[in-house]
Amino acid sequence: MFLHRHPYPPFIPENATKLIVGTIPPPRFSAGTLFKKDVDFCYGSRYGLLWPILNEIFELNLVYENTQQAIEQRKLFLNKNGIGICDMVNHCQREKIDASDLGMQQINLRNLLGFIQEKKAISTILFMGGNSKNGPEFLFRSQLRSKGLNLVSVSTDRPKIHEFIIEDRTIRTISLISPSSAANRSIGGDPYYKLQKTQNPNYTTFDFRIEQYRKHIS
Repeated sequence: MFLHRHPYPPFIPENATKLIVGTIPPPRFSAGTLFKKDVDFCYGSRYGLLWPILNEIFELNLVYENTQQAIEQRKLFLNKNGIGICDMVNHCQREKIDASDLGMQQINLRNLLGFIQEKKAISTILFMGGNSKNGPEFLFRSQLRSKGLNLVSVSTDRPKIHEFIIEDRTIRTISLISPSSAANRSIGGDPYYKLQKTQNPNYTTFDFRIEQYRKHIS
């Protein structure tokens, strides 16, 4: 067993209205052993798709490299657009050195509810994945239950949308398809994706993500 600790504090601008919520970066980010094309910031894995998706939607011309310039580009975008990032996991234990959510044990959660109460402008949580075990929505639901709160369904279409009320504020949650390539299999089984693929053989899982994220982030 080894301790897997989140390497970054939450990044939440004062003007943040949306909050991106995942679980925890791959272990190499905690160890500081980044790849050449990793970015030393939230969702900076060279294999991750969040920043390529945002780059496409907002035409950011991002660089993908382990440099300060790459970090500042991403911070500038988040500040300008009122988007924060606060993953659910502070630290956990793992038997295998991998990034799977299912492999997390003895999970210590960040106080996401506390950050929402502190940042009054936040109205939307964007989960990077659905309600699978140890996913961000799954972990947040457990945190809500500990406070006597629950998510109420607003839409069961994909992506699923819920709401909860805290301190007379209604917060909406949207469970976007994960930006991890591990979710490609799930996308492949989606009826909408199958239809688009039939009509356009060049349609990709990345295109599917672009459409979904554009609707709820831009």
